[in-house]
Amino acid sequence: MRQAGRSLPEYRELRKRYTLFDVCRRPEVCAEVTLQPVRAHGVDGAVMFADIMLPVLGMGVDVELVENVGPVIERPLERMADVERLRVPTSEEAVPFILEAVRLVREELEPERAVIGFCGGPFTVAGYLIEGRPSREFLKVKTLMYSEPTVWHALMEKLTATFCEYVAAKVAAGADVIQVFDSWVGALSLADYEEFVAPYSARILASVDVPTIHFGTGTATLLSAMAEAGGDVIGLDWRIPLDRGWAEVGDDHGVQGNLDPAVLLGPWERVETATRDVLNRAAGRRGHIFNLGHGVLPQTDPANLGRLVELVADATVEARV
Repeated sequence: MRQAGRSLPEYRELRKRYTLFDVCRRPEVCAEVTLQPVRAHGVDGAVMFADIMLPVLGMGVDVELVENVGPVIERPLERMADVERLRVPTSEEAVPFILEAVRLVREELEPERAVIGFCGGPFTVAGYLIEGRPSREFLKVKTLMYSEPTVWHALMEKLTATFCEYVAAKVAAGADVIQVFDSWVGALSLADYEEFVAPYSARILASVDVPTIHFGTGTATLLSAMAEAGGDVIGLDWRIPLDRGWAEVGDDHGVQGNLDPAVLLGPWERVETATRDVLNRAAGRRGHIFNLGHGVLPQTDPANLGRLVELVADATVEARV
C-alpha cells in the first residue's frame, strides 16, 4: 500500500527531524521508512519511499515540497528555451541515494516480498513543471499542448529519457517491480491522452525487464488505452467497480486496486463490507493485487490497515478452500 508508512507514529517521529527530501537523501533512513509499513502490516511488498519529482532535480529544476500543497517549482517551464536547458542525467549522478536505499531494502527484505520501485508518469510530472504547483484544471498544460506541441513533445522526450534510465537503474539496484504513477492523467480526454502521453508512457514501461504496473486516477475513460500503452498490471482507482475496470483493461492484464482510501477513516463494518465487495468483484481471478485506489491517507488509523491486511489474507484463503 503506497504511502502506508505516513500513518505510523514511528514515521511521524522521523519527519520531525527530516524533510521528505532529507529522508530520501539518507539511504539508511529512506530504507527504514520504506520497511516500516512492511513490518507493521505484513504486506507482500515494499513500495520504495521516494517522491516522483526527485529525478527532475538532476535535470536542473528547483523543486520545493510545500506541506499541504505539494511540489512547487521556482521557475515553471513556458517555452522551448526552458526545455532546452534541462539535462538528462544518469541516476547514479542525480539520485545515487535512492539507488542505495533500494539495495538496502532488497538486502533486508525477505525474498518472497517484492521491492516496488516507481517513477512519476510523464503527464503528471510535466504538469507540475508547467503549472508550477498542483492543479485541477491543468489549463497551462493544455494551452501548451495545443498551442506549442513541439515544446510539449520536446519536454516529454527529456522526461521519458530521464525516467527510462531511472527505472532501469532501480531494477539494477534490486527493484523487482516498477510502477508508473501518472496520478493526474485522468484530466485528459482519450484523444489527448493517445496523442500527447501514451507513446511516452509506453517507452518507460517497456524500458525494464521486470513486471510493471501502470496507474492513474480518474482514468475510467482511459483504461483500455493505458493497457495498450503498457503495464502487466493496470491500477484502478476507487471510482470504477473493479469488475468493470478489469473488463475495460482486458483479460491479458492483471489489475491492482481498488478500495477507496477514505473508507478506512470510517467504522470497521464499512471497511469490511467495501473490502469484500472488491474481492467479490475480483472473483478469485489470477492477476488481482488487492490495494487501495490511491495512497494511504495520513490520518488513517494504522490498526485499521493491519486489520485490512488480515481480512484480505483470510478471505483469500477462504476462497481457495
